[in-house]
Amino acid sequence: MEKYFGENTPKLGFGLMRLPKRGNKIDIEQTKKMVDMFMDAGQTYFDTAYVYDNGDSERAAKEALVDRYPRESFTLATKLCAWMGAHNEETAKQQFYTSLERTGAKYFDYYLLHALQKGNYKTYDQYHIWDFVKEQKAKGLIKHWGFSFHATPDILDEILTAHPDAEFVQLQLNYADWENPDVTARENYEVARRHGKSIVVMEPVKGGSLANPPKAVQDILKSADPNASYASWAIRYAASLNGIITVLSGMSNIEQMEDNLSYMKDFKPLNAEEQAAVRKVQEELNGSKGIPCTACHYCTAGCPKQIPIPEIFAARNQQLIWGQLEEGKKAYEQAVAGMGSAADCIACGQCERACPQQVKAIERLKECSAAFGI
Repeated sequence: MEKYFGENTPKLGFGLMRLPKRGNKIDIEQTKKMVDMFMDAGQTYFDTAYVYDNGDSERAAKEALVDRYPRESFTLATKLCAWMGAHNEETAKQQFYTSLERTGAKYFDYYLLHALQKGNYKTYDQYHIWDFVKEQKAKGLIKHWGFSFHATPDILDEILTAHPDAEFVQLQLNYADWENPDVTARENYEVARRHGKSIVVMEPVKGGSLANPPKAVQDILKSADPNASYASWAIRYAASLNGIITVLSGMSNIEQMEDNLSYMKDFKPLNAEEQAAVRKVQEELNGSKGIPCTACHYCTAGCPKQIPIPEIFAARNQQLIWGQLEEGKKAYEQAVAGMGSAADCIACGQCERACPQQVKAIERLKECSAAFGI
């Protein structure tokens, strides 16, 4: 008998949010190879969403996975986003049927209400989405349901108290955000476990930034284990927590897949010495002045000035974290070419309402405008 729901699920999940691209399109052939590698290693959990890549992620799941493997050999998760791509209850619920058609999956092993946060979580009540997903489960179209969450522990507690039959929660958990007051990773984790909920981990590598951390962090990790990749520390840290169903890694190429499988195929939790190394890293990161953007691009979908906010923040981080002043300026100039600049922000607040990381984007854009002079 399982000690918690999902205990025996392989601990590496394939997040289909950042699939390899050929031009502006998903590279299906490379994605197929990555799916094959993942399945051959005994991993089974795939995660997509209605809004990822304007639906192309779900279509890629069909072509690279569903059409090529027996349905019972893998588990597929997708999500309904009532606050993005939906204008009313009818269009919100239609996302479920559209996802079924796009993926050809016949049913979803895991179905999530997507990215609940302070400004949108009540929309799911207003549109009766909680009851809707339970109806689909009763029909056999959903095996398990839960929600992904980007807000504070008090709201998480409120939601889990109101909806105790949610089977799992998807949370952003990584060593960099564990004590981050804007993300409240540890507190959210503790609330979920107090309610007896299993957890799917998202953003374990913090949008890829922990795969290439600041030099001081690199030095600590290399001293602890010179052969381990930086990403391995982040993913194993999250997978070592209690109550974890799986840890989603948004792999974008074959090399990342190879690296992830090298230590997750036969996963071993962090030992005491490795945990001590991570604590040193956390102490180092507490002084970081970087912008905590994970480049999810939720902020750009409704930007009236078409400002490439994640790319601007990445350019600024080159300066703040790495001290690469000229490189950061060049990256900024390339990012805003033909687009809105940081100075074009009209402070409408759309980006801040959409941001899962609670980044104060308006203030940060002003900072970037001053730093880059454009």
